[in-house]
Amino acid sequence: SLAGFGNLMQDVLWCFSQVKGTVDIGVTEADIISTVEFNHTGELLATGDKGGRVVIFQREQESKNQPHRRGEYNVYSTFQSHEPEFDYLKSLEIEEKINKIRWLPQQNAAYFLLSTNDKTVKLWKVSERDKRPEGYNLKDEDGRLRDPSMITVLRVPVLRPMDLMVEATPRRVFANAHTYHINSISVNSDYETYMSADDLRINLWNFEITNQSFNIVDIKPANMEELTEVITAAEFHPHHCNTFVYSSSKGTIRLCDMRTSALCDRHAKFFEEPEDPSNRSFFSEIISSISDVKFSHSGRYIMTRDYLTVKVWDLNMENRPIETYQVHDYLRSKLCSLYENDCIFDKFECVWNGSDSVIMTGSYNNFFRMFDRNTKRDVTLEASRENSKPRAILKPRKVCVGGKRRKDEISVDSLDFSKKILHTAWHPSENIIAVAATNNLYIFQDKVN
Repeated sequence: SLAGFGNLMQDVLWCFSQVKGTVDIGVTEADIISTVEFNHTGELLATGDKGGRVVIFQREQESKNQPHRRGEYNVYSTFQSHEPEFDYLKSLEIEEKINKIRWLPQQNAAYFLLSTNDKTVKLWKVSERDKRPEGYNLKDEDGRLRDPSMITVLRVPVLRPMDLMVEATPRRVFANAHTYHINSISVNSDYETYMSADDLRINLWNFEITNQSFNIVDIKPANMEELTEVITAAEFHPHHCNTFVYSSSKGTIRLCDMRTSALCDRHAKFFEEPEDPSNRSFFSEIISSISDVKFSHSGRYIMTRDYLTVKVWDLNMENRPIETYQVHDYLRSKLCSLYENDCIFDKFECVWNGSDSVIMTGSYNNFFRMFDRNTKRDVTLEASRENSKPRAILKPRKVCVGGKRRKDEISVDSLDFSKKILHTAWHPSENIIAVAATNNLYIFQDKVN
């Protein structure tokens, strides 16, 4: 139960104590982690990188001899999901970078996940093999065909134990359906369909059909010069298979119902917060663009992340969010320099904990933020190899804006904007989080677990 999680601040255990693992994925541009995702049980954790690879980590089983190892994740499988391609018709290179990974609920001994780059979605099957057949009639032990005339006895093949092998095989390839870059994929609660969204369109796919998809949203104008907004993220409702949301670069969220019409260009609900004229500036439109949208596990709320804030919306109230959390408001005075170094276009993600009571999102300097919705308390933590020893308690960090700086504070002028936490994930039922910091994956666990 996570019911008492809101009180952890009082014991300074909010600080997501024990570091359960720091996994160095590599050092090159291709090794930069681009997505992180727990499966539905939390026993597996998948990461995708800019080199098109998927690395899956498996949680250690609890041992009586080593109880502290509970929660540690070790490499389970690594495979190349996407390769670089070239679109000869448009003279464009298609990056192999993994944009998103989504797990399917486990139905048998194998695991299934979707991974996508800018253009192609693939369905992967990850399975284990610890036995191999021996004693073929037409093949020798090396696999070479035998002369049938030399076979005098009939042998019955038998299964022999072998070292455990984890195999990843592509079961479906969903291609050639997106003109623009895919930014989101989401598995429907019927587990028969999923959707993929790019800048201007959202397509609905059936898992069994790879050569065609159904276009459910199309916001492309007849004249591209009239284009005023693009789709930034999309997600299915966790329980209602007919409902989904998508966010836009204008800071709006549209809730659509597929029962109303085949093409969901007309939304069922429209969520937008009126802009305060006093805060209007040159950067207003840029920082209001929503980079991520997530339904709560209960399906009652929507969480959105823009450049400076995280907002929680009630599905029954469209005119304004019920909660707004400032992620790094101290950067408001730095927007000009952030625009010049392109950091203002960074796309931060956000996640709920298992009980929807705490939300988490990333920031710069390898900081990530947590907000307790019940107590309204918040904390800033840092994912750093220098101060994150195994099972050490993370200390809250504070950013100083002008004036006298205290000993444990860091000045806003000394923040490292090249170190950023864009991708995070939260275990579906426990206080275990995964934080991707460039090419390092940090796994933290709450001390009370």
